[in-house]
Amino acid sequence: MKKYLIACLTMACFSSLSACSKTGDDDSVSVKEEQPARAGWTLVWNDEFNTGTIPSPDKWGYDVGGSGWGNNELQYYTQYRKENARVENGSLIIEARKEAFEGKKYTSARLVTKTKGDWLYGRIEVRAKLPKGLGTWPAIWMLPTDWKYGGWPNSGEIDIMEHVGYDPNVIVGSTHSLKYYFKIGTQRNKTIRIPDVFATFHTYAVEWYADRIDFFVDETKYFTSPNDGTTWQEWPFDQRFHLILNIAFGGDWGGSKGIDDSIFPVRMEVDYVRVYAKNSQ
Repeated sequence: MKKYLIACLTMACFSSLSACSKTGDDDSVSVKEEQPARAGWTLVWNDEFNTGTIPSPDKWGYDVGGSGWGNNELQYYTQYRKENARVENGSLIIEARKEAFEGKKYTSARLVTKTKGDWLYGRIEVRAKLPKGLGTWPAIWMLPTDWKYGGWPNSGEIDIMEHVGYDPNVIVGSTHSLKYYFKIGTQRNKTIRIPDVFATFHTYAVEWYADRIDFFVDETKYFTSPNDGTTWQEWPFDQRFHLILNIAFGGDWGGSKGIDDSIFPVRMEVDYVRVYAKNSQ
């Protein structure tokens, strides 16, 4: 029997999609589809960010702290703090700020769907506008929920979108595993140049199957990470993962060309998150 997406949710996560949201232009507005359709797929989880003033606690949790997060990052990730994460005008706003907080000089937010939205296979797409400035490091990515094969990188990582401020308009898609990851120079990734990522919303997505993960910006597929291994060391992507949205600042990659304190505050705006299951053939 074919495997398709397994949605592991702690409560019902289907929602009305009837309100308005921004389109690609800064000042234009369009009505979101009542039921966002994608041929061959079924919507199973989504957040349109049309209600409330904070991210829904039914769908989002927070990673919290200022440990450097394995990359010597400079920010402190807060929780339930509107200065760093809020809903306004039909979008989720994740905002990084220069301010003293818990011994750090910068704050930001890192939102996670862990235990509220966990999936094995499917299409995960996020429509977003990115922050601009030297030192910024926004990401739309996934980590394993259960860490079946051990700590990072053993159980894998899927980077749907990464961008660093010193390399404007260059989007990076990656997968990491024990055999293929950046610290040993074997990572699997590819870049695509997209104009106006700061001023325009683009849709960043993966389509995740048992034999591959395809990466997209808008409707352009620019990278495929294949399952060409026989063990978890090459392909740990047979377990459920959850989604992460964040802005890091500085760090080994984001800060490798310096940082600019004059840019703050900076924000990533997320129009929607949608997760689809592949229909049976």
